[in-house]
Amino acid sequence: MTMQEQSPVTERQSDVVPAVTPRTMWKVASVSLIGNMIEFYDFFIYATAAALVFPHTFFPALGSAAGTVASFATLGVAFVVRPLGSVVFGHMGDRLGRKATLVITLLMMGVATLLVGLMPTAAQIGVLAPVLIVLLRVLQGLAAGGEWAGAVLYAAEYAPGNRRGFWSSFPPVGAGFALATANLAFILVGLSMDQSAFISYGWRIPFLFSTVLVAVGLYIRLRTAETPIFKQHLAAGRPARLPLADVIRFQPRQVLLAAGGVISVFVLYFTGSTYLVNYGTTVLNHNRNAVLTIVMAGGVAYSIVCLGFGRLSDSYGRRRMLMVAVGLGVVWSFVAFPLAKTGSLTAFAAVVIGFLAISGAGNGPLGAFFSELYHTHYRYTAAALSYNIGSVVGGGIAPLIIASIAASSGTAALAWFIGALGLTSLVCLAFLTETRTHRLDAADLARQ
Repeated sequence: MTMQEQSPVTERQSDVVPAVTPRTMWKVASVSLIGNMIEFYDFFIYATAAALVFPHTFFPALGSAAGTVASFATLGVAFVVRPLGSVVFGHMGDRLGRKATLVITLLMMGVATLLVGLMPTAAQIGVLAPVLIVLLRVLQGLAAGGEWAGAVLYAAEYAPGNRRGFWSSFPPVGAGFALATANLAFILVGLSMDQSAFISYGWRIPFLFSTVLVAVGLYIRLRTAETPIFKQHLAAGRPARLPLADVIRFQPRQVLLAAGGVISVFVLYFTGSTYLVNYGTTVLNHNRNAVLTIVMAGGVAYSIVCLGFGRLSDSYGRRRMLMVAVGLGVVWSFVAFPLAKTGSLTAFAAVVIGFLAISGAGNGPLGAFFSELYHTHYRYTAAALSYNIGSVVGGGIAPLIIASIAASSGTAALAWFIGALGLTSLVCLAFLTETRTHRLDAADLARQ
């Protein structure tokens, strides 16, 4: 009998792992939140710089519209390589453990971000500048490819089954705080200098400051313990030799459907956090700091809604709440752009916060959903693959299409494009099963 044919063991039966106290769970949640926040702060400051600065510093010869597309292309490179990161770090996470892998991803992200902050511009070293930027973005993408799954599994594999949705939503809550912090960093720098100084050197400061945050994150992660379920798995002497091969053998259908299911979540996030920053400042001519403040508020809204939908998934199901979020995203895509085009800053704020809040609603149940969908034997690899294959389309390819559609056809066409991707995600989710009653060690018990 193959793994996917085993009858699931539900949460109504006791987990064969030690129960954890509420105090321990709050510590685990804090570690997951802070670590993910620091790592994705590094990832997001690049996105903000790509919208505001990089068209001028690294692609000035292309002009405004083409420079923006090229800048977003470097942003998309990280998403394209994230599946490779999920394979590399998923392999490590399934064989060596969640803790060691998360330390390595944080170090890789930190070094790449520091080097971006030190990078000479196109005016200084010519075409070599954008080439090096792309290489550093590749390193960031590889690190991010291993981060999300490790962070959510760390929380999920500690959490009691009846509250797994709530506790597993803390890592993406950290990502929302990272977005807010990244934009705050650019606001503070922008307030201290004029536009020419900001374009010249001010944008580097948030990148260089990340070194301090990475040091804090490493200190926190080095002091954490491995998850009980993975320690139980290792004690049984069953680490996977080739986790990727097992994923392909036993659950390829679930990986592909889950990847399709998260495409919309990535598109909604990118639209609110990056595309609208560029659109608001260059097309609608809103004040840069006002736009960044709005995105910062959107990051907070993302975190709050993320936590709420994670908790709701404990009562109503992971898949159901995820489908509600994606459905809201489809509707919002047709409401948002006409609202933004009114030119009102208040309306623009509602649009940005709406996109980010709905994306948070989708991210809330994801950690528990993907953790429960796969076997411990290869859970890190499978969860990371699902999330990051979805990122190729939603965070890598879609942004290029969005920038091109906006330049050639306007925002009305964007609504149809974003809505179509949302419907694609809904169809994929409809073919997956609900996992709320699944136990994380069920596969291991079935194989004993």
